[in-house]
Amino acid sequence: MKTVSRLIQAFAPAHYKLSLTLNRTERTFSGVVTITGITAQDNLLRLHAKDLEIESATIDGHKASFRTEENDELVLENDDIQAGEHIVVVGFSGKITDGMHGLYPCYFEHDGIKKELLATQFESHHAREVFPCVDEPEAKATFDVILTTEKGVTVLGNMPVKSQVEEADKLVTSFDRTPRMSSYLLAWVVGELHKKSGQTKTGVEVNVWATPAQSSESLDFALDTAIKATEFFNEYFGTDYPLPKCDHVALPDFTSGAMENWGLITYREICLLVEPGQTSISTKRYVAMVISHELSHQWFGNLVTMKWWNNLWLNESFANLMEYIAVDALFPEWNIWLDYSSQEVIMALRRDAIDGVQPVQLEVNHPDEITTLFDGAIVYAKGGRLLRMLQHYIGHDAFQAGLKAYFKSYAYQNTEGDDLWNELAKASGQDIAAFMNTWISQAGYPVVHVESNKLRQEQFFVGNHQSSSQTWPIPLEASVPITPNLMQTSEITTLVQPGERLNVGDTAHFITHYQDDHLASLLEQLKAGALKPIDRLQLLHEQVMLARGSITSNAALIPLISTYSHETIDSVWDVISLAIGELKKFVETDEAAEKKLRKLSAVTAHEQFKRLGWEPIADEPETDTQLRGTILGLTLYGEDPVAIKKACELFDTTSLDELDPELRSLIISTKVRYEGSQDLVNTLLDSYRKTHSPELKSDLSSGITSSRDHDIIAQLLDAIKDPETVRPQDAFRWYVYLIRTRDSRDQAWQWTKDNWDWIEKTFSGDKSYDDFPRYAASGLMTREQLEDYKAFFEPKKSILALKRVIELGINEIEARVELIEKDGSHVIKALLKD
Repeated sequence: MKTVSRLIQAFAPAHYKLSLTLNRTERTFSGVVTITGITAQDNLLRLHAKDLEIESATIDGHKASFRTEENDELVLENDDIQAGEHIVVVGFSGKITDGMHGLYPCYFEHDGIKKELLATQFESHHAREVFPCVDEPEAKATFDVILTTEKGVTVLGNMPVKSQVEEADKLVTSFDRTPRMSSYLLAWVVGELHKKSGQTKTGVEVNVWATPAQSSESLDFALDTAIKATEFFNEYFGTDYPLPKCDHVALPDFTSGAMENWGLITYREICLLVEPGQTSISTKRYVAMVISHELSHQWFGNLVTMKWWNNLWLNESFANLMEYIAVDALFPEWNIWLDYSSQEVIMALRRDAIDGVQPVQLEVNHPDEITTLFDGAIVYAKGGRLLRMLQHYIGHDAFQAGLKAYFKSYAYQNTEGDDLWNELAKASGQDIAAFMNTWISQAGYPVVHVESNKLRQEQFFVGNHQSSSQTWPIPLEASVPITPNLMQTSEITTLVQPGERLNVGDTAHFITHYQDDHLASLLEQLKAGALKPIDRLQLLHEQVMLARGSITSNAALIPLISTYSHETIDSVWDVISLAIGELKKFVETDEAAEKKLRKLSAVTAHEQFKRLGWEPIADEPETDTQLRGTILGLTLYGEDPVAIKKACELFDTTSLDELDPELRSLIISTKVRYEGSQDLVNTLLDSYRKTHSPELKSDLSSGITSSRDHDIIAQLLDAIKDPETVRPQDAFRWYVYLIRTRDSRDQAWQWTKDNWDWIEKTFSGDKSYDDFPRYAASGLMTREQLEDYKAFFEPKKSILALKRVIELGINEIEARVELIEKDGSHVIKALLKD
């Protein structure tokens, strides 16, 4: 295993003065950085610098020699250096590139003129690409930043502008000094922008910015949400937001969803902008979630920062939980915890069941391994679920009290997990470290078997796996109190009566396997309407997972799905759709069985289809508005001829921007799938290129990639490489749609292999690099494809950023292939029986 030295151990910066000149026309930058810090050794000190031209270096005013070494290290030497405080000055220059990390351009068009912003993305270790520094989270320092740019642009930084003057036909902007913070949180944005502004109760200025291609009205929802979320966190954390302002900026090009730069949060446009009347409810909720996530980082991550990347969960797991806590407080009518169970929980349970998956806390020895940590299903979704489990285990009041103490004790410092556990232990009077360290350090999760007079836990797997004797301390959370509530051994003797349930509220990270008679009693409660929406959702998804893990049969899902035909809650229907989707892989090669599955889909949705129809009903709840799209999707999958005709008619008679945003992607995909000529697709691609609406772009990509025409599919795959059509930030969306769709899967997989050099060149420096092997594994279905995946990717396991995801991909495809071979005939037989 390659390891790198931690530079903070040899040189600890205290303050940076960074003066940088940006030349957008020539795609270059140059600057001088002055670093005050303490070195622990004589004669030399080390900084990080990557792809920079080092032009000069002095230490305490004396010339220093310099050289670059591996691991992006810049070594400065002067024989007069002794351990202690020094002032280091380095002159340097570099190039602005399109990689969407470091300093990069964001392209947009306004009034027919092509324009661009300049923006930064420094997480996790990209600050070194723009200026020499100690680019590690523990190396906190204060920053004075001076940017020299062209005139006539907006210049944003972490802090308010201190002064702005024109000098020699340039604009020189100086910012107030930042608080003590990590290098990966430094940021700036330069270019043509407009804003909406407001203020919190404590006087913090809040601004939402976008390019002039976006309307002023699209900023309103984000501004209102950002103000309210900041005020919520001020109270919840017991520590006020510590900066005088917070900018939220929508960037046209951005590889992540958003980035929590302190005081200057950057977003993809679809994650921040809500155009009135043209944005779906789900996107509006998503925007509120992302804003709340990034604002929680202003405390978890920025004010208090992990010492090293192995504790990334201290940032991301907490932000994942806090976004739901905040949105639930701001929008209680959304019942957001149902969405949590139908999205975050399912994502975590599915990924965490694969042998070889990483734990929430993982040792990091090399920067190339950092990218592997950003697994949304583990360090975000699973980590957040574990913290929610802890919150319920110790009680909400103790949980909040512990967080308040944590921020007071460690403000502007770096921490490890045990620091947080200690504060929560003081608040709750319980041994939190003993409870939580097992969960965050062990991969996977348990299934609890409810047997006649005992409970038995074992690790749950999907597919082949190494034998495991792991156990977890499991909060059982039974519907009727049982003793003990915390299951800490592999077995306990206790009685759970039929009709009683474990993990009520779906807050603990395990699934339950009930024996047949026990399950039957729960289904009777379901039919009688005695189960809450969260219980109905959880019960169905657990059966899906048990079938995936071969504990039960996938054929048993067929009658179970039918029992949900009277369901009215949108989040539960998300899981019904998922269950039907699970069955699709078994019928791909059997036309008669596939027709039966399509019929099951349409029949199950029929009652709600009759109730909801195609048009919004006056004063209907938002849940019905959202549900309509899910129901129509199931009906269209069922190939209902009336529904297909209606979708095509709506497409033909309504402009794209006037289509119901809840149904637009469905309508486009139906038209493309059933009447999709080359001319139609070309017209849609032209609309995709021209629109400024991020949501319409998303709907168009979903719709266009539904094509069954192999020539069109080849055209769409080629478009992924054309930045004039598909921006690099959106390449993954197009790829996922194509690799997961039966008609395009083979071509998409071949394209992956044929274009790997382009993939590496375009994405290898980014934390999304491993998405290609990850998404390919999610789509491939046959044993032949499994062997081809192995042959192609196994030689690439030497690449640290890809090693784990390739191993997981092999395990995931193997599990899918073996399950199809094992259960396929049973599913087909059960479908054809009806």
